[in-house]
Amino acid sequence: MLFDTHAHLNAVQFEEDLNEVIDRALQEKVEAIVVVGFDRETIPKAIELSERYDFIYAAVGWHPVDAIDMTDHDLDWLRELSSHPKVVALGEMGLDYHWDKSPKDVQKEVFRKQIALAKEVQLPIIIHNREATADIVQILKEENAKEVGGVMHCFSGSLEVAKQCMDMNFYISFGGPVTFKNAKKPKEVAAEIPLDRLLIETDCPYLTPHPFRGKRNEPSYVKYIAEKIAELKGLTFEEIAKITTRNGKKLFGIS
Repeated sequence: MLFDTHAHLNAVQFEEDLNEVIDRALQEKVEAIVVVGFDRETIPKAIELSERYDFIYAAVGWHPVDAIDMTDHDLDWLRELSSHPKVVALGEMGLDYHWDKSPKDVQKEVFRKQIALAKEVQLPIIIHNREATADIVQILKEENAKEVGGVMHCFSGSLEVAKQCMDMNFYISFGGPVTFKNAKKPKEVAAEIPLDRLLIETDCPYLTPHPFRGKRNEPSYVKYIAEKIAELKGLTFEEIAKITTRNGKKLFGIS
């Protein structure tokens, strides 16, 4: 069985054929999906999907690109939602220096507030990192995020950074890029990550794995990531599927 630990089935790209997408996931033995909401529009949809399907869970947080839009009222809303029985994590949160909608100091403040909230409500966190690795690691250390741990979503950093994150109680999650022919670093890092710290995800509808690169991603494609990591580690697909599903359930407190 497979666990897609990071999906955006709440995205507009799935509005017309969501039922078919979910059916394909079930046919490929995807037994759990975490749907991530990250703003005022996507959070209610993540909650709604988690309520509609037994095997779908929700994460709620504020995306760093939109940090400038987050108010104290929104933070209170996240606090309120954190007690929902199907909310298993806060996030995605973090830093994104690729886009300039939200100033870096605002992103950092919103990131720190969400880590503090996660510690208050005792939920793991899902980290979004784009071109901001050093600042993310520093903030995780300063805010003692180790207390709740979480996952470095769609990890693209070095093995050294991965080790620093694992030392802070974080799992390392790989998505579509690990299957790309020219993606040397993700493959090298995935090969070295200890099995008990390994997760897989699609980040659908984005980052579609080979052989569907360029098309819309969906949870059923998580099997291609499991297959690639099995190949890199010299294990069977079934072993990687079992290990990553067990890790995901442990992290998110799913029995």
